[in-house]
Amino acid sequence: MKRSAPPKKIVPPKKAQVKRKPVKKKKPSSVWVKVKWWSIILLVTTILIAGYQYRNGLLYYLGFKTDRHIKTLTKEERKLADLRIYEIVGRHKDKIFGIDVSEYQGMIDWNELQKAEEEFPLHFIFIRATAGKDKTDNKFKKNWRHSKENGYLRGAYHYYRPDENSILQADNFIKTVKLAKGDLPPVLDIERMPKAQSMESLKLGLQRWLDRVEQHYGVKPIIYSGESFYTDFLKKEFTDYSLWIANYSFFKEEIRKEWLFWQFTDKAQIKGIEGNVDVNIYNGNLEELIELVISEK
Repeated sequence: MKRSAPPKKIVPPKKAQVKRKPVKKKKPSSVWVKVKWWSIILLVTTILIAGYQYRNGLLYYLGFKTDRHIKTLTKEERKLADLRIYEIVGRHKDKIFGIDVSEYQGMIDWNELQKAEEEFPLHFIFIRATAGKDKTDNKFKKNWRHSKENGYLRGAYHYYRPDENSILQADNFIKTVKLAKGDLPPVLDIERMPKAQSMESLKLGLQRWLDRVEQHYGVKPIIYSGESFYTDFLKKEFTDYSLWIANYSFFKEEIRKEWLFWQFTDKAQIKGIEGNVDVNIYNGNLEELIELVISEK
């Protein structure tokens, strides 16, 4: 028998390869690109403006603020500063206003300062007396004497230097300041972070200064500080002390009930004083301020 031939393998025809055109990515519209870039520019600009506007608050918080005041402002800065001052003053017509000065205000023309009171009455002046363990403000004696002669309620403050011996700092203040009947309580100005000591050590030193000064004068001192600095580092341990708080924020328009004094600007211009000066609000009326002064000495 003849064997049948094996069936032939059927090979399917090859599929013709179809060449696909590369898909082009859609480019974002020029309008979207412009919007995106303008958003970035606006965000950066806002951050820069905010940082500049609140640089004093940031400096207080970080502890780098110095006693030196800005001598000149641009016209725009002057307008903004005056606008805020007028707004704050208008909101506190039932309160009492005063200033604080140091050697950085230079020679004060007390006659001109008295004339300025017709427009902006001032009733108290805080004067820097000392800084650290050995610094005496070179205008303290004159400012201390003239403020009394011109009828202002006067107070003296010490600029505390972290990393320096607290008792020596207290003794420097005591040696320099002779408080009398009618003077405001002594003030401890603390606004700098320590470099060589811990925060716990700083707080211990502050308490020693406060105790030493209270023991000498027989009156409890007032604490001055920036609001953020006080809230974050001092509030827990020093709640028993009256507060003089610095806050220059445009968002702060009213004095808080727990503040005895509020330093709301360091950019005021007042006749008799060259350059800028700090302005403060006392949280009460004149009768209450008079009750605050030292009654016996």
